[in-house]
Amino acid sequence: MDAIVVAAPAGNGRRVLALGGMVLLVTGAFALMVWLTADPGRREMVEGLVRSPIGLLVLFGLAALSTVTLILPAPGLALTAIAGAAGDPIVVGVVAGLGQAVGELTGYLAGWSGRSFLPDNPASRRLTEWLGNRGAIVIFLLAVTPNPVFDLAGIAAGALRMPVLRYLAAAAAGKVIKNILIAAGGSTIAGLLALR
Repeated sequence: MDAIVVAAPAGNGRRVLALGGMVLLVTGAFALMVWLTADPGRREMVEGLVRSPIGLLVLFGLAALSTVTLILPAPGLALTAIAGAAGDPIVVGVVAGLGQAVGELTGYLAGWSGRSFLPDNPASRRLTEWLGNRGAIVIFLLAVTPNPVFDLAGIAAGALRMPVLRYLAAAAAGKVIKNILIAAGGSTIAGLLALR
């Protein structure tokens, strides 16, 4: 099977910047979650929003937007943790997971368009080979774990012409499970902070 790759410059500065950005996002999201849930009035306001149909629609949209950006870190999982701290973790996880799966279609469509943004390296070639052999399983496993490789897998899946419904189903299944776990973690942390 031929790998569909285009050479991309590797820069250590961009990696350090991306890692630093992710650390700042996680730290900021945790601080925001503590601030929102520490005061009963703020917590009640967030709970009301998350439990309303409009709030769930907003959560879906924000979750989709958090995954639309290719490669760049966005605070989608932090949003899930914050919403999970205020609402039902299962409902929050399903809504956020489905939103993220829809947002991930941008990478798939970028690959489908015939323009591949995959770097030319052994890891990308291996990923493309795995997708060619076990596409839906690879997409599911990458979607269920927090990692930056999923965007590359989406591009490769589109370039390999994986059926869009198979891609979306595998991505949604993994994203929903991951978001339920993140929302449950946010709910647990909020509960522990409220006991202090």
